[in-house]
Amino acid sequence: MSESVVPQIPAFLQPLNSQQRMAVMHSESPLLIIAGAGTGKTTTLANRVAWQIASGVDPSRVLMLTFTRRAAAEMLRRVESILLQLDPATVKDPSVCQRSAIRRIRGGTFHSVSTNLLRRHGHLIGLHPDFTILDRGDSEDLMNLARTQLNLPKSANRFPLKATCLDIYSRCVNTQCSLEHVLQKWFPWCVEHQEQLGKLFSIFTETKEKQRVLDFDDLLLFWNALVADPTAGAVVRSQFSRIMVDEYQDTNVLQAEILKNLCPDGTGLTAVGDDAQSIYSFRAATVRNILDFPEQYPNSALIPLEQNYRSTPSILGVTNRVIAEAAERHRKELWSSRADSSKPQLVTCADEDAQSEYVIDRILERREKGVALKQQAVLFRASHHSMALEAELGRRNIPFVKYGGLRFLETAHVKDLISFLRLAENPLDTVAGFRVLVLLPGIGQAKASTLLDTLRGAGGQFDAWESWTPPNSVRDLWPQLLQLLRQLQGRSRDSEASVSADIYAVRSYYTPLLESAYDNAAARVNDLKQLESIAARYQSRSEFLSEMALDPPTSTQELPADPFLDEDYLVLSTIHSAKGLEWDSVFVIHAADGNIPADMATGSAEEIEEERRLFYVAMTRAKNHLTVMRPERYYFHNRHRSDQHSLSKVTRFLTPAVQALMDHVSHGLPQGAENRGSSNLIQGDTSEIRRRISKLWG
Repeated sequence: MSESVVPQIPAFLQPLNSQQRMAVMHSESPLLIIAGAGTGKTTTLANRVAWQIASGVDPSRVLMLTFTRRAAAEMLRRVESILLQLDPATVKDPSVCQRSAIRRIRGGTFHSVSTNLLRRHGHLIGLHPDFTILDRGDSEDLMNLARTQLNLPKSANRFPLKATCLDIYSRCVNTQCSLEHVLQKWFPWCVEHQEQLGKLFSIFTETKEKQRVLDFDDLLLFWNALVADPTAGAVVRSQFSRIMVDEYQDTNVLQAEILKNLCPDGTGLTAVGDDAQSIYSFRAATVRNILDFPEQYPNSALIPLEQNYRSTPSILGVTNRVIAEAAERHRKELWSSRADSSKPQLVTCADEDAQSEYVIDRILERREKGVALKQQAVLFRASHHSMALEAELGRRNIPFVKYGGLRFLETAHVKDLISFLRLAENPLDTVAGFRVLVLLPGIGQAKASTLLDTLRGAGGQFDAWESWTPPNSVRDLWPQLLQLLRQLQGRSRDSEASVSADIYAVRSYYTPLLESAYDNAAARVNDLKQLESIAARYQSRSEFLSEMALDPPTSTQELPADPFLDEDYLVLSTIHSAKGLEWDSVFVIHAADGNIPADMATGSAEEIEEERRLFYVAMTRAKNHLTVMRPERYYFHNRHRSDQHSLSKVTRFLTPAVQALMDHVSHGLPQGAENRGSSNLIQGDTSEIRRRISKLWG
């Protein structure tokens, strides 16, 4: 379609605003949609997909990339809803208005799409299709095995632990930077170990190759290699004519390279994001991808979405002013046609206890006015910032949930069960094998290593373990394990065998081991039953394992039964975990320099700019009420033991120009004390008291 031709606006696009319609109906040249917070990003992207399909694009040639499974499912649901409501007579191919056609759309996270493409086409670059996927914990364990092989823990100088080693390795892969550069910029305390780290990473990658396992970084690395290969790349590119990328500001260098190899000139590429919400540099995401998009694709169009449907004008006035201070950004000015309410508040409290008291009193006050607890959230920069508040909520018996805890699949008992399935799926998976074998009494690391070497030498056939004579402690458990593993291995990945039946078989064997190894066994067994229920949704064991590794549920609350369905509870969340969510009332606590921005994130201009964006994300979660809070005093010890404290300074992101747009409130402070901002230690002056009592001896 020619850029100069203005197509007629279909009826289903009439409800959109002018900027949204312009983005939806843009041609196939590269497009960057700068979608401000609350501006209907998902609505715009879903309508763009629907409009393209209604205009004749084959649904099977559309690829939608997101960062979470939930976002992908929601996007596809919305596209389906739009297309099913269209009059077939008004679309180019009436068959696209049927569910069977709509479900041909390819969509998912970067890692899940990579998994599917590598299983289908990985052989073109020498990748075995039966690979298994390591989650973060498994990758750390495998790194630790490689670390042990080099005797690095025994080295004279303190060598970084497995988690840090994996962070360094992952940063190299996702930024496509040399180890030397990564160490100097992000891990300067590890520079002296550069040579040993290089050897460690070589062993780590060689081990993954031998075991036919891929970690999260490998999925992107191999996908990029697939599309960069002259033969394989042409095969993959021929499958897609439209590629939509959500949350583009959260992509890293490697993901941007994948997209460039998929769409060399940007034809058919649509990227949606907001540079003002780029807050994941700790995951190697770079704001440069969205800032430099127009240079990467010179013939691209940039369309901002500025009408906000979430927040009141007063809230937008404050948030616009905060982000306007950013050193570099795509310019936009969010506005709203909503009726205004009270101004955002800046509350200065005497101390952390006063802050908790004020937050809870206002939350309960709004609850009495009809705002449910679920519609209110308390946001903070770091997880430990909510400890005092949690204690007070518990004392007052106010229910709450906190986002940012241990993920469901990171719990030991769930990882144990998953390891049985992974070992059956790929007997060369040493991490899974170790985890299964050392569960058995009498089998330690050395014996497990020997058994796994035997298994590897036999090509992964569990019959090779028949020759081992087990000790009395596992005389009955050992043959039962062999029977279980042979039964699981005998099931074809694509057979009609039920994944939940596999989990039931493992659970039956594993439950006695769980009960002897862990406390609170009943709750843990219930977790496994929930996992068995969710497994019924999957067509194959490999699909289940891939999904659980790539985008696992964070807790049993995300499994079939939702225990909070009919309950009300307050939301506590780190700001990072709150991104993409919204509430009627938002309280941002600890808005003091050293907390926001975090004192460990002020080492460079880039870090401070990301902290500014993080604060912006927190404030833009609010729909009707925004309260930003700062305790004036921070006690060095328990206040009942010592009164030693320091005074805080309001976050640098609330400049005088921003504060002028807010109502100022003090709580628990003497009259006028809210303006005493200082980062210095209290310098007590008790001379007047001493002068008065001097008469006793003068």
